[in-house]
Formats: sequence, C-alpha cells, structure tokens
Amino acid sequence: MKVEVEALDIRYGRQIAVAGVSLAAMPGEILGVLGPNGSGKSSLVKAIAGILPHRGAVRFDGALERPSVIGYMPQDNQSRAALTVLETVLLGRLGRLGLRVTDEDLASAERVLHEIGIAHLAMRDLAALSGGQRQLVFLAQALASAPRVLLLDEPFSALDIRHQLEVAELLARLTREMRLTTILVLHDLPMAARLADRIALLQHGRLMAMGESADVLGSRTMRDVFQVRFMTERLTGDRIEIRSMQLATGE
Repeated sequence: MKVEVEALDIRYGRQIAVAGVSLAAMPGEILGVLGPNGSGKSSLVKAIAGILPHRGAVRFDGALERPSVIGYMPQDNQSRAALTVLETVLLGRLGRLGLRVTDEDLASAERVLHEIGIAHLAMRDLAALSGGQRQLVFLAQALASAPRVLLLDEPFSALDIRHQLEVAELLARLTREMRLTTILVLHDLPMAARLADRIALLQHGRLMAMGESADVLGSRTMRDVFQVRFMTERLTGDRIEIRSMQLATGE
C-alpha cells in the first residue's frame, strides 16, 4: 500500500512540530525517518497512524480513508495494563479484548510470538518484563493483525545487539515477503544504513532530504543536519556502510 504525505503540518499550540512535509513510502520497502532530537520524526509517524491531528493530507493508495489495519508501535511502551504477553499481542489483532477470541486469532498471535522468539513469555505479566522484552512484545502486537502499513518508532532502542540484528532481519524479510510499507523512526544511523531502502531526513520539522539510503547518508546535507562527519563506504548495490563518525565542529 503506497503511503503519501502531502504538505503535512503539525502544531502543539504555537509550536510547529512538522512544517509542510511531503513524502511517499512504497510497498515492499523500508523508509527510515532520521533527524536530530525534536525534528518531528515521532509526530510525523503519529499523524500517519491517525493519532495526531494535522493539516495537509495522508493518502493510502490514493485514498484519504485510513486502512482498518495499521501496525503502529510507539516509542513509549510503558504500559501499566494488567495483561499477559499473549493478551497484549491479541490487542493488536482485535483492537480490544472481549469474549470472542477465535482459534484463528490465537494462532496468529502465537505465530508472531514464535517468529519474534518470545513464545516462552506468552503467559508472563507484561509489567514483569524488562524494557527490551516489552519492546519485542509491542512489536509482536504491531505485527499480529497482518498490517499492510507498519509504523515503528525507535523499535531497537531497548534491545541488545543480538536482538537488534534479529529484529532487523525479521523486518526486512517481512517487508519484502508481505509487501509491507514499513516506516521506521531511527536514531541509530548505522542501523539505518543497514536496513532502510530510502531515507527521509528531518530537521526542525522540515524535510531536508529524501532519497535512496546511500545517497542521503553520504550527502553534505546529512553532515550539516547532524553536525557530524561520516566516514562511509559504498557497498555492492545501493547500500552504504557508516565506518565512523566524529563531531564536525569548527566547520
């Protein structure tokens, strides 16, 4: 499902969070949304998810009507609900827990838990889990409904390096196999280089660059936005690897 954002404006009172952003994300690709703190990344994704009011348009395959199923994982996963892991994942499929949980619903939730590697936590209380474990649970919740659009805000922030790599490989595979339109908010620039097909670079709520991952990450704009010098190496195909980073002060 193609997602198009047209002249998007988001305000918190008088504060402008996103100003006139237009971009598109395509089925079967991962779009990484990068930018310094306070650049409007989370606000942009929340607007696409339908959580924040905004001006401008968000279109899904050309239509303004939001699809019934969007997989959304917020940055803040500090849920205080007294739910088990399985119940939490089922919420992603059902919208709310009720009396009608079908065998298909249970099978889908259990399949996702196995795929992410946390099936052994199914009956554990969500509140008893570590931050990294909760992050995996909410990723499972976002995937449980088999969405066509997947919006993830900092999905790797609480994970150890092994789980980061496992989840990155899973997201890349599912995006290709299921033709998902996957939009990731990321602070981890090497992970963005590894995972994103294209990148939208934000600063002060404005879109500064949009294009293929290697082109944006290797650009002068990237350096100016972060005030960091990047040593990069172009790999085979259209990928780039960030070898090192250092402050670009005094330039």
